Amino acid sequence: MTAHPTGDPTANTAAEPPGTPAGAPLAQPPAPLAQPDWCVAAGLTPYPDALARMQARAAAIRDGTAGELVWLVEHPPLYTAGTSARPAELTDPTRFPAYAAGRGGQWTYHGPGQRVAYVMLDLARRHGSVPPRDVRCFVHGLEEWLIRTVALFGVRGERRAGRVGIWVADPVTRTEAKIGAIGVRVSRWVSWHGVALNVAPDLSHFTGIVPCGISEHGVTSLAALGISATMAQADEALRAAWDEVFGSAAEPGVPACVIYASSQADRGATPATLLRGVTPATTAPGAAGAADTTA
Repeated sequence: MTAHPTGDPTANTAAEPPGTPAGAPLAQPPAPLAQPDWCVAAGLTPYPDALARMQARAAAIRDGTAGELVWLVEHPPLYTAGTSARPAELTDPTRFPAYAAGRGGQWTYHGPGQRVAYVMLDLARRHGSVPPRDVRCFVHGLEEWLIRTVALFGVRGERRAGRVGIWVADPVTRTEAKIGAIGVRVSRWVSWHGVALNVAPDLSHFTGIVPCGISEHGVTSLAALGISATMAQADEALRAAWDEVFGSAAEPGVPACVIYASSQADRGATPATLLRGVTPATTAPGAAGAADTTA
């Protein structure tokens, strides 16, 4: 027998759980769930190409032949109609191409300077703080993702009851404007479509529609709030915030829709650390109103 320094032959041996037969393999902790692939598209992606790729990837995820994907794109200027879109709210039908998106929601604009994140996940399994098969919590998680992303630029994004999306309020003028939009579709528990963050788009392009069917409020962007963020910085912030909601850094055991709804005014938490190289936003009086492009 080999001698052991302590005189105890079990000194460097893990204890077997009670009831484990001698010689049986020890139970291993479950392997962490795989995180989605991240892909950044170069240039401007035509919208029909994006729809075709999302549909193909979602089908492959359902079939188990492809992994989940977060796909970051920019589009050429265009309008998309959700399943609740009213034709009358496309107020300038000749300005840009318009497409039926097949997602939930109403009209939205996509174009250069706006980061669109298409989120293709198998919602039959847990993702961080989002429990399986809970579409409401999934949408709440997408909202929290955007809230935490803009917080990295010093911007306070907020939810509003009855209005999906992320809003920036100006306490002086008492106006508010949308900085992030959300529209998803879930097919046999696989999500597609996703979110859009206004980094530095031409906000006048939103005047060809009634964005998301809301005419009494405008739209804004990081640039309109005085933040000169690059698209690469926006992508870095999206990636960092993702893990706090959908990844391993999310609070375990409590659904996203419980965690974040319990925060003050349902705004979600604000990270203490800003993105490297970004100056905190100081929303000047009238900043949200200056970006008001309601139709």
